[in-house]
Amino acid sequence: MSVGGEAREFTYADAGVDTAEGARAVDAIKDAVAKTSRPGVLEGLGGFGCLFDGAVLASMEHPILVSSTDGVGTKLALAQRLGRPEGVGQDLVAMCADDVVVCGAEPLFFLDYVAIGKLEAPQMARIVGGIAKGCELAGCALIGGEMAEHPGVMAAGDYDLAGFCVGAVDEARLLGPARVREGDVLIGLPSSGIHSNGYSLVRAALTDRLSDEELEEPRADLDGASLADALLAPTVIYAKPLVEVLAEGAPIHALAHITGGGITENLDRLLPCDLDAEVAWGGGTPGWRVPPVISVVCEAARLSAEEAWKTFNMGVGMALACSPADEAEVVTALRRHGLAPFPIGHVVKGSGKVVYA
Repeated sequence: MSVGGEAREFTYADAGVDTAEGARAVDAIKDAVAKTSRPGVLEGLGGFGCLFDGAVLASMEHPILVSSTDGVGTKLALAQRLGRPEGVGQDLVAMCADDVVVCGAEPLFFLDYVAIGKLEAPQMARIVGGIAKGCELAGCALIGGEMAEHPGVMAAGDYDLAGFCVGAVDEARLLGPARVREGDVLIGLPSSGIHSNGYSLVRAALTDRLSDEELEEPRADLDGASLADALLAPTVIYAKPLVEVLAEGAPIHALAHITGGGITENLDRLLPCDLDAEVAWGGGTPGWRVPPVISVVCEAARLSAEEAWKTFNMGVGMALACSPADEAEVVTALRRHGLAPFPIGHVVKGSGKVVYA
């Protein structure tokens, strides 16, 4: 190519995209991805498309595909600041796989999209390693994805994540508002902390005002943990144990994944339009513990109780409804699969809202 009368070569690497490092990154993640394989995976990394055998649905009379896509949000900014990329990979899977299981579906496969300012194979291995761990916990296969280097668009140390999950459920086993009845009990499953929502508020009210050293200091109000540890605790993934509980026939009517909008703006999604979810205000029922980090953030932000309950999960990462006659059976099944259920309220007559008692 001639530029200004002088011949010169200008490569993709000169533009800031290192394809050789991209190849090294793919090699670095292969082992982690392989650990997520499950029946149905036909072709994963390396192809133009990722193949999954629909024959795994043959046992269903009327298979329904369920899909979800999401990201991690501004929790990424804190992970980048502190150099802790592994946990946000698990967060990414949780946001998608636990949305799929809410319908009663089993997550089958997952794809990721990682955009990064400058690709470095060791860092990519840490990020995708976290995604692979999340897929193992969710019981779905990481069958492909994309690593996109964006020089000139993103700073070298910046990255963003998106995920895509597909699952399936037999139509007769679909969960949702149509199954919920007046008098149903509401059961919560504990969160590990803030999970992956509300971090713009966390940063504005708390972490942006503190040094890295202060974030790493153990704190008595966090039971000896640091803010960094508490705020970057990975999101709990409920999908695999819930799939196992449902496969055993546990009579669950509906599920709600408590994410952005907190209990107030998520629990209502399992309700029909003529019923309300009456929730114990303040988390006062046996077994319900609001994680200390949520209390610390709410105090720093001076949140009212109303605002807190529509921002954070308040210790409930997933909620479900079942008949009071089936409560003991459902609770026993959940505990058998490693979950720690606790009562949070009841379904009452209303207009499709969450109300607090």
